[in-house]
Amino acid sequence: MSRILVLMLMISTYALASEVEQGGTDIVQRTVNFLLFAGLIWYLVGEPVKNYFTSRSQAIADRLKEVQNKLDNSVNLKKEVLAKISDAEKFAEELAVASKKENKIINDNIMKQCDADLEALVKQQASKQDFEERKMVREVVENILQETLSQSSDTFDKKSMANVILKKVA
Repeated sequence: MSRILVLMLMISTYALASEVEQGGTDIVQRTVNFLLFAGLIWYLVGEPVKNYFTSRSQAIADRLKEVQNKLDNSVNLKKEVLAKISDAEKFAEELAVASKKENKIINDNIMKQCDADLEALVKQQASKQDFEERKMVREVVENILQETLSQSSDTFDKKSMANVILKKVA
């Protein structure tokens, strides 16, 4: 049916567009021709243009939804990251407190061990000093005895023995 309508419009356009000599203006014929031409253009091009703009509107709406979804995902990810950052800060604070306590305990243990080692070194030094003193006294006594034994026994009396001891001690 639409083909018949188009055919009639084309024939009427040809009929009204003829150049018949009339005395007046041909505004009515031109208007009818324009309306027929516009109708024909609308009939031929209208549906594809509607489809184009409808599909374009739908594509824009789909893209807008996609962007909105990405935005929502970004907002959710931001909230998750902020929550993780908050948890990490709490963990860092707890770790700092725990490390300070552990550091104090380790420091106290090291100080106790150092004190014990120092006491052991002092005792060891005292025992070495006592040993060296005894050794030195023994050597002095041996030297004195050797000197006294090497001297003649007839000239050796208490006075000379005291002199020898005094010489060695001094």
